[in-house]
Amino acid sequence: MNEEVSRRDSLPPPGKEEDRLRRPQSGLSSQEAAQRLAKDGPNALAEPATHPVLVLLSKFWAPVPWMLEATIVLELLLRKRTEAIVIGALLLFNDLLGLVQERRATNALALLRKSLPVRARVMRDSVWNVIDAQQIVVGDVIYLRLGDIVPADAEVAEGSVSVDQSALTGESQPVDLAEGQTAHAGSTIVRGEATAQVTAAGSRTSFGKTAELVSTAKTVSHLQSIIFRIVKNLVMLDLALVVALLVFAWATGLPLREMVPFALILLVASVPAALPATFTLATAFGSMELAREGVLVTRLSAIEEAAAMDILFSDKTGTLTENRLSVKETVVYAARSLAELMRLAAYASDAGNQDPIDLAVLRFCADNGVVLSQQSRTGFTPFDPASKMSEAVISHEGAPLYAVKGYPASVASAAADEGQWKADLERLAGQGYRVIAVASGIDRRSLRLAGLIAFEDPPRGDSKQLVERLRRLGVRVVMVTGDSVETAASIARSVGIGERPGQTKQILASPRQIDNCDIFA
Repeated sequence: MNEEVSRRDSLPPPGKEEDRLRRPQSGLSSQEAAQRLAKDGPNALAEPATHPVLVLLSKFWAPVPWMLEATIVLELLLRKRTEAIVIGALLLFNDLLGLVQERRATNALALLRKSLPVRARVMRDSVWNVIDAQQIVVGDVIYLRLGDIVPADAEVAEGSVSVDQSALTGESQPVDLAEGQTAHAGSTIVRGEATAQVTAAGSRTSFGKTAELVSTAKTVSHLQSIIFRIVKNLVMLDLALVVALLVFAWATGLPLREMVPFALILLVASVPAALPATFTLATAFGSMELAREGVLVTRLSAIEEAAAMDILFSDKTGTLTENRLSVKETVVYAARSLAELMRLAAYASDAGNQDPIDLAVLRFCADNGVVLSQQSRTGFTPFDPASKMSEAVISHEGAPLYAVKGYPASVASAAADEGQWKADLERLAGQGYRVIAVASGIDRRSLRLAGLIAFEDPPRGDSKQLVERLRRLGVRVVMVTGDSVETAASIARSVGIGERPGQTKQILASPRQIDNCDIFA
């Protein structure tokens, strides 16, 4: 379904949500959106469409093919047409095999993208429509809610949301966005609802610029470097032999013209004509083996590059960790017990919000037998970025009981607490945990700080074994994350990576300093 869906399957639905969120404007007209789309192009990363013939010809323009092409010229100069044809056939086979394997992987990825289209709720002509995200243009008014992937960079106009930006920044904790702040393309809405206006689309988004930098980065293939080193050594040896041959001919009075063919034969022999084809055939079989394991290889040289690496820079969130918060430690104050503290936090949580902290609190209660009675909760206010708290009203022994949870400073201020919590907060935060505070009282003016709850994004169960296996293979793992140094060091230490922080300036000044770094945070 690539065509625009202009039905009134209005999302948000007319009525409750649309009344609550005052629309900042009526959105673009269909005509204006079409003009901007024609001018700026679709909201997608540019993928240069090249003809297979051009791709094949480009494979002949590289250092290794140059050597083989030079060898063919030398063979023709020596009037050895059969040898020239054999080397030309090897060169053609090498490039065709690589082209076929890479095209298969590229086509499979294209089919995968088509099967997972991103849709977006956009206001056009004062009507909410659900359209393909590629049709979004700058100036469009979009609606974001729980579970949505932000289709383009957009400034929040009304409402508030929390977004998971880990795919873009590596930050494992959700980021709260209020009016005037930008939700970046590629991030996921984990809480709240908002209308927003698109400020950048396609390759002009933050995600698009990052992807463009990665796609344009070029480096010399490790395979090419190896073959060049082999050929360079052989050529140097052969040049020495040629010089010795010419000196011998001069000393013995042999005609130099008769020595030239022998010199050319020595130079031709220094080029391993079958070596690139052998490597390509081996990597082609490797890509087929990986395909059976569910891995798509878009460049055959990537297999050899992966096999030759000695340092692996790994993301933390969702790669080494579960990308799911869990309760790590608690500090109890006014609450009578850990169970009471977690029960108060659970009443101020709601699974429907899909907030990572709410889910972690409710999961802890379910796993540890903390009994909740939803019938006793008579009111609930979701997390508000302005107050930085969520609130619940509980019917307790016939009287209302207020329970709030949120940022420690905000909750402590509401509870007028100046006690031990600051020292405990500093200690927990120093260990890399995310900390919230919980308070309760018979009304909002009599709140007392019940305790602190610390969360962490725990390592995956197989991360430590994977790091150890890579180390046995001679590969050192370095963690890269947008989290704090304390959080990164805690996770890196637990999975066996180490905890030595690295500074980018030091690495740029002295690249060998990377050997003394375990994490970049």
